[in-house]
Amino acid sequence: MLQIRNLTKTYGDTKAVDDLSLHIAPGEIFGFIGHNGAGKTTTLKSVAGILRFDAGEILVDGTSVADDPLNAKKKLAYIPDNPDLYDFMSGIRYLNFISDVFGISSEERLARIREYGDAFGLTENLAQPISSYSHGMKQKLALISAWIHAPKLILLDEPFVGLDPIASHVLKEKMRVHCDGGGAIFFSTHVLEVAEKLCDKIAIIKQGRLVRCGTMEEVRGDASLEHVFLELEGEKETGGGAAS
Repeated sequence: MLQIRNLTKTYGDTKAVDDLSLHIAPGEIFGFIGHNGAGKTTTLKSVAGILRFDAGEILVDGTSVADDPLNAKKKLAYIPDNPDLYDFMSGIRYLNFISDVFGISSEERLARIREYGDAFGLTENLAQPISSYSHGMKQKLALISAWIHAPKLILLDEPFVGLDPIASHVLKEKMRVHCDGGGAIFFSTHVLEVAEKLCDKIAIIKQGRLVRCGTMEEVRGDASLEHVFLELEGEKETGGGAAS
């Protein structure tokens, strides 16, 4: 579903992502772990086609992000850690706008808006302007907009930040259902307990370079994910820092 081959992205003299290669198969929830500035957001934005990268190749369901960005973007959805929505719109107008962009029929969008709006407890607020939404409500609206066109790949940057426990539970369920249906999810998180319970595979990035990757059992062994992460972070750092 997603192939990242030798991805490199630099900012000035700093390599934010350094020769990164990952493969995410259909059906996988893939967690991306690293400290602030490790290169997670840069990687996700590169996959989403928001950032141009200096070297490497990214394929979404076989489509090159660099060579055929429009068709690649049709197959994915990306939600940043702080969604920048159109505050002048109402929630329902925003979802209809996203549906128009992706050519979703009236029947399909109505069913999906009802399904995800009810699931996230936002249906009653969709007529209100987004400017009146709390951070958590904006996060829910952004998540609904990601699922509304049934993308094959969903990219999420710290998706659980700002969500209440019920919404977090719903999101975990929707992520699993999406992947059980043949989709894939690539998400970054600092909530290691969530990653440990939810992910099929995980990658740990440090200073832009991949330091550990595999199934949860392969990455953590007999230890906890937190223990492995702290151990890797505690190793002597080499080279320069990396921008997130």
